[in-house]
Amino acid sequence: MADAPQMKPWIAQIHAYVPGKAKAPDGRALIKLSANENPLGCSPKALEALRDAHAPATYPDPGATALREAIGALHGIDPARIVCGTGSDELLNLAAQAFAGPGDEVLFSRHSFSVYTIAAHRCGAVPVEAPDRDLGADVDALLDRVGDRTRVVFLANPNNPTGTFLPRADVVRLHAGLPQDVLLVVDQAYAEYLADEDDDGGLDLAARHANVLVTRTFSKIYGLAAERIGWATGAPDLIDALNRIRGPFNVTSSGQAAALAALGDQDFVARSARHNRIWRDWFETEIGKLANHGLAAIPSKANFSLVRFDGNLRAETAWDALAREGYAVRHLPEPGLQDMLRITIGTEVQMRAVLAILREAAGA
Repeated sequence: MADAPQMKPWIAQIHAYVPGKAKAPDGRALIKLSANENPLGCSPKALEALRDAHAPATYPDPGATALREAIGALHGIDPARIVCGTGSDELLNLAAQAFAGPGDEVLFSRHSFSVYTIAAHRCGAVPVEAPDRDLGADVDALLDRVGDRTRVVFLANPNNPTGTFLPRADVVRLHAGLPQDVLLVVDQAYAEYLADEDDDGGLDLAARHANVLVTRTFSKIYGLAAERIGWATGAPDLIDALNRIRGPFNVTSSGQAAALAALGDQDFVARSARHNRIWRDWFETEIGKLANHGLAAIPSKANFSLVRFDGNLRAETAWDALAREGYAVRHLPEPGLQDMLRITIGTEVQMRAVLAILREAAGA
């Protein structure tokens, strides 16, 4: 109707984020290997903190002071250079909103996290995709797409949904090639799953440069996805910009308490990383044995594997076979990924079951 409120045209271009499915088409609940959640749950200390911190009538600490101090102590960062958010999703959106607007461009690689497109449209900017290289970020392709209107560059490292990884030298080269007035956002949602030698140097860049923001989350290895807690670090002016526009009480009291307790249980983090490495590597090795049946796993540095289906067994058929046996995985039918399934690394029992289902479906 002409006399009804009209959404802004850039908002009309947004396709709402679609989460991984948790139910079969017939409504049955499925074992959820579609959202990259921690199959080990969260730290018992975090669960205890959640039980003890319930105070629904009281506003939370607006600055998440104790949590920022603990994050800073763990990573060697001045807490004043940290801001917490409602998951890292909020902070990614705020980064685009603070530094880009109508007529500007937000740049990222093809097959990157779908939130980047949403973040660009939310502030009226134009999302620009650079070609990928082997399903990962291509530094030269990204730099080739940088123009006078580029304001923000997003880099997911490791990348979701492909699991690919850009090593430190390439991240440094990407940053060095950007104009100083272009913000580089390094999205490290899966950083805790990396081996020490795979550190991409993002935190170091954020500590030394005025145009680098690093985001992290408690949703993945810390197992606190339901509490929606993330954090970002960068130069004081970057943190000031995000603080100006974030929600004033954006992280709940229970979320702050749980995250604080989770940070204090690094043994749980190490155990989760070790479990993931063992069963991701096992799963990818076993998928490799099905190459004659058209299956291949894209080598992953995250807590999921992307499996390609190039034989008689198609991705949609494989998804249906897994759903019939009670498992939900992620089908991403965008161009270039339509023949693939992203499978979260679950428990040993779950991964053995998923492999058995895929082998049977492939006729192996």
